[in-house]
Amino acid sequence: MEQDHLEPEAAVTDRTERSWLSRLGPGLVTGAADDDPSGIGTYSQAGAQFGFTLLWTLLLSYPLMVAIQMTSARIGRVTGKGLASNMRAFGPKWLVVVLVLLLAVANTINIAADLAAMGAAIHLLVPGPEHLYVVAIGVLSAILQISLPYESYARLLKWLTLALFAYVAVAFVVPVDWTKVAVSLVWPRANISGEYLTTVVAVLGTTISPYLFFWQASQEVEEMRSKPGERPLRWISSFRAYRHIDRITADTWIGMAVSNGVGFFIMLTAAATLYTHHIKIQTSADAARALEPVAGHLAAYIFAAGIVGTGLLALPVLAGSAAYGAAGAFRWRSSLSLHLTLAREFYAVIALAILGGTAITFCHLDPVKALYWSAVVNGLAAVPVMVVVMLMGTNRRVMGKFAISGLLKAGGWIATAFMAAAAVGMFIPG
Repeated sequence: MEQDHLEPEAAVTDRTERSWLSRLGPGLVTGAADDDPSGIGTYSQAGAQFGFTLLWTLLLSYPLMVAIQMTSARIGRVTGKGLASNMRAFGPKWLVVVLVLLLAVANTINIAADLAAMGAAIHLLVPGPEHLYVVAIGVLSAILQISLPYESYARLLKWLTLALFAYVAVAFVVPVDWTKVAVSLVWPRANISGEYLTTVVAVLGTTISPYLFFWQASQEVEEMRSKPGERPLRWISSFRAYRHIDRITADTWIGMAVSNGVGFFIMLTAAATLYTHHIKIQTSADAARALEPVAGHLAAYIFAAGIVGTGLLALPVLAGSAAYGAAGAFRWRSSLSLHLTLAREFYAVIALAILGGTAITFCHLDPVKALYWSAVVNGLAAVPVMVVVMLMGTNRRVMGKFAISGLLKAGGWIATAFMAAAAVGMFIPG
């Protein structure tokens, strides 16, 4: 009886063991994917350009990010459907199509920026044509996603992301005025300008990104499918349902803490090294210099490992979230555990997103600027998606008795309002 309530995407019989995702949880996986090359580049530029005065954005965005991600995750687990599938049932079709197109465009631009950064990072170590590296990475990523389950190779790639913890080490090696850091967190003194507000949008956009909403909701659905007998929370006992909600709550708080914590130290390190010595980030080599206090001549290698590792982890999330969105909007079967022949349209979107991003890199992209502006685009695109997510999450027709309320509801709407205000402020001359 309850099966009639499920979308085609939920009727997946594949029971492949999702050991890596099961162990870490969708929240932690989403948090790890958030620190992609775009995030590294944006946090580095913010610290190098404005010093400690933007650290407050990561402190403030943490609970706001948790609120919107937790709402997205609950929608997926309570309904057994991804965000786009719920949007299709909740609102007019044209709105769903517009939001999915917005997501696809933002993700493709983000993929292009990440690929350009990965090519430039490899070029630091192996001189040669950057475009060749970009094409090779793009093709490799598309092939891996289509031919292998994401978790089967993600468990290996995740070790490369440990290079990001070098930024944490730098913060305790170089002289840092921790009193000034503390003051900047609660009372930042900066000249509020269009450039400053644009950077605020970029930081928020790379932290609170629409692709993460779609991804975490869809991964909750994937988790449900992978376990025999599991059903949407709307159709099981309240006791079991709230155990799942408690797991989502803890998973999201921890996952976003990892994401924002790494971002905080990247910005802090760039401020303590590059900003202090008046070094502006013009190239990947400039960004890598922030690691020299602990890595010395190995700084470029560690920086490249971090960029390539996070990039290869993030590309499937970016392309996959666009594919989940399109599949939900057009009622296609969707699952990263399905064979290509069972979900052709789904995998076609993944391939198009990655190959489209690869093609954009041939438009003479400046890798450093591309990372920054892709974050700005994500910040602008996030606002309408967040509005719809919050409307669905608080709606009893969608969520039943599990409609969000209280602090979670307040946090989600505050996050939406703050993102909207930052986006508007970016266009105010000053």
